[in-house]
Amino acid sequence: MSKIGIDLGTTNTVVFIPRKGIVINEPSVVAISVLDNKLLAVGNLAKEMIGRAPDSIIVSRPLVDGAIADYRITGAMLKYFIKKGIGLMSFVKPEVLISVPAGITSTEKRAVIEATLNAGARAVYLVKEPVLAAIGAKIPINNPAGNMILNIGGGTTELAVISLGGIVSWNSVRVGGNKIDQAIVEHIKKKHGLAIGERTAEQIKISIGSAVKQSEEEKINIKGRDLATGYPHTIEISSNEITEAISEQLREIVQIVKNVLEITPPELCADIMDRGITISGGGALLKNIATLITRITGVPAHLADDPLFCVARGTGIVLENLE
Repeated sequence: MSKIGIDLGTTNTVVFIPRKGIVINEPSVVAISVLDNKLLAVGNLAKEMIGRAPDSIIVSRPLVDGAIADYRITGAMLKYFIKKGIGLMSFVKPEVLISVPAGITSTEKRAVIEATLNAGARAVYLVKEPVLAAIGAKIPINNPAGNMILNIGGGTTELAVISLGGIVSWNSVRVGGNKIDQAIVEHIKKKHGLAIGERTAEQIKISIGSAVKQSEEEKINIKGRDLATGYPHTIEISSNEITEAISEQLREIVQIVKNVLEITPPELCADIMDRGITISGGGALLKNIATLITRITGVPAHLADDPLFCVARGTGIVLENLE
């Protein structure tokens, strides 16, 4: 019986197959030719085309802020990932488990189910992302104790308090890795008069980005187009400058921790103070993010093991215990 777990993210899609582990981790990007609406590339190949494609090719991200923006393209992308994931067993229709945002509407749920069935699934199960992230982070979610999980993705950041296997209180904000990258692009445009692309911004964030200012700054040279002359130009930027550029986005993420704590029953708040906040998702890889959250909220925060793949691992554990 083929089963497949998919962490369908705004930025990346991760595919998990029981007993094999993570088989695919590729960008949620699709390239389509304008003339005949043909699918040209999906995933890594399509991401290479961002900012480099001619007018005859549209490179798009079919998911915006965790929800399906383009239903047909998402279906085509899912079909590609499912086929690539199960490989030779592709004549068997798989059971597919997909992660969805905690705040998903019934219309959005239907869109995900239909897109997955059209992509060749036999049955579709939807599980809320914070629950999967908690399971993948090895948090004992069925215990009668409060666990707080903060999942920072590409399009959305979701925070949930989980107890007895269910979500007690949650909040989400449409800020994630993508908005942080955009903030870096804007900052460099305003302060240095240099136009850079999303991919460069992402590289800056990964190499020198930090959630809190550091006493020993790191520096990096970046290339872009000088807005005044129109010519390529190289400048040096420092990590503290980036911390300042992304502070607004980080503040929104920290704010949801405060919002959720305010609506969480006192007993569970006490548990959370003891156990701390577990951070998962790609955004957890931003340097010092746990330090920032602890500093502002007073609640100890720590990263899950291998935070990028918590949700995908969670899908695998749920698939093995579907009953």
